[in-house]
Amino acid sequence: MTPENQLKKLREKLRVTQKEKQEYLDGWQRAKADFSNLKKREEEGRGEFVKFAREEVIADLLPVLESFHMAFANKETWGKVDQAWRTGVEYIHTQLVKALESHGLSEVDPKGKDFDPNEHLAVGTIPTDDKKLHHKIAEVLQLGYRLNGKLIQSPKVKVYGDATSDTKS
Repeated sequence: MTPENQLKKLREKLRVTQKEKQEYLDGWQRAKADFSNLKKREEEGRGEFVKFAREEVIADLLPVLESFHMAFANKETWGKVDQAWRTGVEYIHTQLVKALESHGLSEVDPKGKDFDPNEHLAVGTIPTDDKKLHHKIAEVLQLGYRLNGKLIQSPKVKVYGDATSDTKS
């Protein structure tokens, strides 16, 4: 074999080797990027899981919160209770609300807003002749709640309706 042939073979081998090296490098870089993206998605998923993992516990506490609201709404009876006791109960209510809010809970009080069947649960209508009030929320019977922006309990509402319709309650 002549030195020119040997040089030719070595150049060909070098070209093939460089091509393989580039393919391996490209593959490694793609795998590294895929792994990085997977890690990011996993962290986002974990964050979402943690955000909503408490949903069941918080949902279990909502009836307690509603009990406070019902007690406070009964103005006559609430006014007869000893002031020191009332202050203590109101403080406990405030603590509960702050604790739930710190975990992402927020109240949904739609009074006066347009009725949205995707957000609100209509349990009755209040007749009115004022067309501007039709399909607006007249009364909130029970607040709704969102957990980190996700509706977990729809507010129960009464909606203004046509005074001449048969859907009066």
